[in-house]
Amino acid sequence: MVQSTPATLSATRLATLVEGFDRSPAYVGLADALRELIGDGRIAYGTRLPSERDLTEALGVSRTTVTRAYARLRDSAYAEARQGSGTFTRLPGGRTRALDRALWPSDVGSGVIDLVCAAATAPPGIGGLYAEAAAELPAHLGGHGYFPAGMPALQAAIAATYDARGLPTDPDQVIVTPGALTATAVIGTALAGPRDRVLIESPTYPNAVQALRSGGGRLATIALDPSGWDLEEIGAAVARHRPRLVHVMPDFHNPTGLVMSEADRSAYARLLAEHDATAVVDEAHHLLRLDGDPAAEARRPFASYSADAICVGSASKSVWGGLRLGWIRAPHVLVDRLTRARVGLDLGAPVLEQLVLARLLAGPVDDVLATQRARLREQRDALVGALRERLPDWSFTVPAGGMALWCHLPVPGATALSTEAERHGVLLAPGPSFAPEGGLDRYVRLPYAAATSELVEAVDRIAAAWAVVNSGRGGSPAPTSGSDPVLVA
Repeated sequence: MVQSTPATLSATRLATLVEGFDRSPAYVGLADALRELIGDGRIAYGTRLPSERDLTEALGVSRTTVTRAYARLRDSAYAEARQGSGTFTRLPGGRTRALDRALWPSDVGSGVIDLVCAAATAPPGIGGLYAEAAAELPAHLGGHGYFPAGMPALQAAIAATYDARGLPTDPDQVIVTPGALTATAVIGTALAGPRDRVLIESPTYPNAVQALRSGGGRLATIALDPSGWDLEEIGAAVARHRPRLVHVMPDFHNPTGLVMSEADRSAYARLLAEHDATAVVDEAHHLLRLDGDPAAEARRPFASYSADAICVGSASKSVWGGLRLGWIRAPHVLVDRLTRARVGLDLGAPVLEQLVLARLLAGPVDDVLATQRARLREQRDALVGALRERLPDWSFTVPAGGMALWCHLPVPGATALSTEAERHGVLLAPGPSFAPEGGLDRYVRLPYAAATSELVEAVDRIAAAWAVVNSGRGGSPAPTSGSDPVLVA
């Protein structure tokens, strides 16, 4: 969250952070070291840097070195000077920049490859289900068509999926919504008012941030380690902030692809119970396991360890984005409160889509998911192969599921890359888009939802764009374009 009083970094602390910077020449090395610290979030967005005089003394360099380094920071949009106040850190394009054109298709020119939207095309068989549902629709036209909690048949079908996972669920614990994002907004509206804290991971799915704030809740973040969840740090954050809600994605986390271990789920649930915090468990990607692992497939849902947890599910991610349905699975005691909040946002999901999903869950869901997984597996492997060949200095962990790679760049520059890649005909989501408090400029999310040939071509274009960014490193960034529309998925 943006604090009312900007943080101030002392010259002594900054000298420690940049220790060992390249001094050939010194002002370039110092500027590069500062850009990396700011881009990675180790120096927070909006922090006031030490005065040139103080930093000169702390580093033992000339005043000119610091002056020129600060000037390079400002020229590359990693800092700004405020008259009478000093120099403050920033990021190119602002705190976040998302180049998503999926909501405005006319803005995407012919031949542009969209690697922002992590959403696959519909698998075979979906059209037939829509036709069957349309044939059934007349039987429902005599009613008002409003189902604030969902059509009973669909509630029962969704509840049965939780039963099959070892989490007993009554149909009346399920609230059907027009997508997982609406489900998250309902929870934020119902349970997190202006006096309540909401704890969210960083990086995270950016739209979830605003959805959880729909009731006025105040956000705080937990840094998610690249290797997984640091429960000691999470416990300290929960104790410090005393949150009402804690948002967690234990299965194929978006964007990192991480999966929480069985032991961590149990321990995480215990610490939340100790502090009377409610888990909001985003399971939008849990059905997209691409690699067989009997132990992982048998892993119990997070809510199995936390009776108070609220689960959010989605058909849009695992089946097709056009099937705009999500749902909430909540403890009995919260269902009425959530339903009342939901009515304040909308009065129910479309009947036709509910009929489609009910038919899918009662019939060919396993076959549809198998087809979807096979396609995503092939596309993931093609993307991995292309990256290893064309960008071998980029690092990433191949996820066992989900829809995207979370790539670590050898140097900061994800935001500059996203701008340059757009010129090369590829739309990218840089790391800062997933950082609620800024930073993560050494990361890029690359979805593998597009066709294999498009992914390979996209990597060629990205490699060319990355070469341009590196050749001009230290100069002014390319100008940003347009506004900052939200990421779709």
